[in-house]
Amino acid sequence: MRAASNKPPTDPPGASQADKDLDAARRVFEIEARGLAAAARNLDQRFVRALDILANIPGRVVVSGMGKSGHVAHKIAATLASTGTPAFFVHPGEASHGDLGMITRDDAVLAISNSGDTAELSDIIAHSRRFTIPLVAITAHEDSALAEAADVVLILPDSDEACPMGLAPTTSTTVTLALGDALAIALLERHRFTADEFQLLHPGGQLSRKLLKVTDIMHGGDAMPLVAAGDIMADVLITITAKRFGCAGVADPESRLMGIITDGDLRRHMAPDLLGLTAGDIMTKGPVTVPPQSLVAEVLAIMDDKAITSIFVVEDDKPLGIVHIHDILRSGIA
Repeated sequence: MRAASNKPPTDPPGASQADKDLDAARRVFEIEARGLAAAARNLDQRFVRALDILANIPGRVVVSGMGKSGHVAHKIAATLASTGTPAFFVHPGEASHGDLGMITRDDAVLAISNSGDTAELSDIIAHSRRFTIPLVAITAHEDSALAEAADVVLILPDSDEACPMGLAPTTSTTVTLALGDALAIALLERHRFTADEFQLLHPGGQLSRKLLKVTDIMHGGDAMPLVAAGDIMADVLITITAKRFGCAGVADPESRLMGIITDGDLRRHMAPDLLGLTAGDIMTKGPVTVPPQSLVAEVLAIMDDKAITSIFVVEDDKPLGIVHIHDILRSGIA
């Protein structure tokens, strides 16, 4: 953290309070952007060695920091955990009063301190050294106690704080947060963490709904309205009414979906002999279907485009399930 070399310029004559506020806000963005750019330039093999440690431990990443660094550490731990790297936060003060027991030999410690000499981290550092627990440090000072004890040190760039007094942690915390994000995303890519796995870790909220698959909401097995091509329409209408999807799929003897009968098909063939016709006589061939890996949001777009209310989920030409527009509405996607 540098001294106050970024004091605000003298306000021009007649500047309004709104102008001053906007200038101050833009100055923060510019200063912190310079810090982020410097951090990106500073990345080297130490970052790769830190990834090697965090990617290969059998346990979890224990993230710790004090004060503002502690708040950032909380977020980094949460991001790691949600992107496939098990992690949690340990408060350094609580660690000295029993929470060291949460840190095992299978874990790695990611300790954050801008100064590198945060006294409250000393017991966590000592614990990691005593039990040969890998220690990765994020600090601005390579000659600090934390840096000297760590197995790998990630050095924050020598950047101005956005605070005009050079005192409030601003640029330094932003850069630390970005460095934590860089670790999390690089680990995600190393582990080939997928959208499916992400959805499993985010069962609540909009993120999960965006990643919901059609197989999560479809109706399968006996719930599907399926008939044979030779079934007479009297029986087909009973199936359509009983299953309540407003349609029936027509399957061949090998259980492959060959057509569909909808309300529109019934209207087009409305005649006195309708009930004596077969499903094969009036079905629409080649119905619109979706594969099982489709996202619900994608299926909704297809249904909107085709103006249909039900759609079969098909794999290798065989129906696995059916989805109604009401299922999508209940999922929260629409």
